[in-house]
Amino acid sequence: MPRVHDRRAAAFAAVLALLGTATVTLGLRTEDTGPVPPSLAAEAVGASLTPSGSAAGGEEEKEAARGKKGNDAAGGGKDVGARGMTRSVPVRLEIPSIGVDTELMTLGLRDDGTLEVPPLRGDAPAGWYRHSPTPGEVGASVLAGHVDSARDGPAVFHRLGEARPGDPVAVRRTDGSVARFTVTKVATYPKRDFPSDQVYAPLDRPGLRLITCGGVFDRGRGSYRSNIVVFAEALS
Repeated sequence: MPRVHDRRAAAFAAVLALLGTATVTLGLRTEDTGPVPPSLAAEAVGASLTPSGSAAGGEEEKEAARGKKGNDAAGGGKDVGARGMTRSVPVRLEIPSIGVDTELMTLGLRDDGTLEVPPLRGDAPAGWYRHSPTPGEVGASVLAGHVDSARDGPAVFHRLGEARPGDPVAVRRTDGSVARFTVTKVATYPKRDFPSDQVYAPLDRPGLRLITCGGVFDRGRGSYRSNIVVFAEALS
């Protein structure tokens, strides 16, 4: 179904542009580059987004409310495996190696077809794109978050570029289960050459794509030139 894939790729491309929108605040950052994958030098990161995210809506909001208590109490995890898990809205993301422990909001599409992003606050959670598979289902589940805000400084994905292959990732879901993954790749892509077909390619197994801004900050345009993408695969 190439048309569906093209529409999804277009929506993802739109959010990548939004992830690079930033307001420069003097004194917020001392460097003009962000954390990058292991093959490049480690640096401080910063980016801001236009506030446009939304909380989980409709049936997904009800499901999240029903499952939150049980999800918080879930002590164990589940190796997802190639067959995947049944659909269940994600409510929390944990990446201990880089200090990520965040609730997850649900992101949809705006009326103009562009992807919603989380609110522009330093304490804003990361978000799951609800038109992608839920984490644990077969396919690439997409999570996006800010690296910082001009007003509040570091945000939820501030250290995303420090993730390394082999790092564990856990996603808690409304049904009380925990989908577990391992990082397989961390990459920085120029926004103008972003490989949508590679990042969002259909999968025959469960996977995660975690996305934020990075690279060099273009003060003239008020945005970062690149995106950091963390690829993760389900534990078998």
